[in-house]
Amino acid sequence: MFSAVINPRPAPPIGRHQGRMLILLLALTVVLLAPSLTWAGTSGSEFTPLYTTLTGWMTGYLGRVIAAIFIIVGLVAGVTKGSVMGFVMGIAAGTGLFLAPSVIDATVSATLPLL
Repeated sequence: MFSAVINPRPAPPIGRHQGRMLILLLALTVVLLAPSLTWAGTSGSEFTPLYTTLTGWMTGYLGRVIAAIFIIVGLVAGVTKGSVMGFVMGIAAGTGLFLAPSVIDATVSATLPLL
């Protein structure tokens, strides 16, 4: 017969610091490998009409209607909960929708000044 040896003390779980080091090591590996995997900004002119259409919708009347709907839904949610936070979230969502194309354009086309 085979006899099984039972370990009275199981292996300790990964410690908090060891887990953080593992996450840091994985993040560092991703950051070091990511530049070879990116193709951002190298092509994609076929998506220009789509981007133009979407930004037109977001900053045009459709975007204004959706922003107003966000505000109305937030107002209704705030009234039903008895809190002003629903209204604030509606204002934030509407403003974010309307300003998103400007933020995206400013972020993507940003350049660093030469010193």
